[in-house]
Amino acid sequence: MIDTQVLYPESEDDVARLVADAVRSDSPVEIRGGGTRGGMGRPLQAASTLSVARLTGITNYDPTELVMAARAGTPLEEVEAALDENNQMLTFEPMDHRPIYGVEGTPTIGGVFAGNVSGPRRISAGAARDNLLGVRFVNGSGEIVKSGGRVMKNVTGLDLVKLMAGSWGTLGVLCEVTFKVLPRPETAVTIAVRGLNDAQAAEAMAAAMSMSVEVSGAAHLPESVIYRLMGGALDSGPATVLRLEGLEPSVAVRSKRLVEEMRRRGEVSVLDADATSGLWREIRDVKPFEGGGPKPVWRVSVAPSAGHQLVAALRLKAGVDAYYDWQGGLVWLQMEADPEADLVRQYIKALGGGHATLVRADPSMRADIPVFEPQPAGLEALSRRIKEQFDPRGVLNPGRMSSVM
Repeated sequence: MIDTQVLYPESEDDVARLVADAVRSDSPVEIRGGGTRGGMGRPLQAASTLSVARLTGITNYDPTELVMAARAGTPLEEVEAALDENNQMLTFEPMDHRPIYGVEGTPTIGGVFAGNVSGPRRISAGAARDNLLGVRFVNGSGEIVKSGGRVMKNVTGLDLVKLMAGSWGTLGVLCEVTFKVLPRPETAVTIAVRGLNDAQAAEAMAAAMSMSVEVSGAAHLPESVIYRLMGGALDSGPATVLRLEGLEPSVAVRSKRLVEEMRRRGEVSVLDADATSGLWREIRDVKPFEGGGPKPVWRVSVAPSAGHQLVAALRLKAGVDAYYDWQGGLVWLQMEADPEADLVRQYIKALGGGHATLVRADPSMRADIPVFEPQPAGLEALSRRIKEQFDPRGVLNPGRMSSVM
């Protein structure tokens, strides 16, 4: 590993100056927030690291307006503490990557949106990008840009907010984000259906999602992973778990309906609010595959009905462990040895399409394998043009997402 100089700008103007310096010296920089997601993407060879860790503070928050603005380096825990005081929350439930990478550090609100980091509630509340309202950032020319303000040359019509979300610092350095928040549910319960195989679980989750009970989380935990959750408290065979949230009287009525339906499929138990909170946090943070070990981990998005078929096909060819979120449409795969990238993507294509992201792997593997889903030629050409407009000299996180990003 190459030691690089770490730069700590303390203002948006500082960021602009440092990026402009990087352009003049033709020196690529790695963009960093709290340092908790450094294992995502291709390895970088940067001359220096630009950390936004000192760009902190909530700049605007009116709970009655359900909107917050904060500087990019603001710790996520600070944002959530302020929301907790007003019984509000980030609806998209961002994942904490520290367990899966086995690292410390402090997740930042800017990092959440730079990675479009979304958790189990995405199926009902949308992704991080869907909750992002505005951004201020410095582009790869050292210019300060804000959504709704200055329009960048030759990119008229592009939604800057949507482009920045999920760009992983390759298009600009986020300095401030404005986002939606919502009231926290009064209570929550989880309906756990026991004993279903992966295919049966997919059918059960689809049935639950089709009911008018407002399921906010739907996951299936096969027997191979169930004992690694909640300290082994659920260890009695596979569990298909369905979360309901809201006012207590409403949750009581809806859970009764859902329990009656699910009892036709298997043995049912109900987890209370505390157990529900702990379980879904562990599902969100991929606790079954935690520790930052050598086994590669994929995050695969496919049609909900295709997830279990993908896992079944892979198990005929490779050693793989898996569990399912988003009604089966998000599959977390842990491979026993090789990432098997060609095989994974071949089967995804055969099952109707989707995308696979190599979330964890040895740096040498991440250097050789496309970490993010390869784009079709037309979309790759568009991505290259956007990169050239935002970062013409290629100084921001060069190559993190692909050879053109």
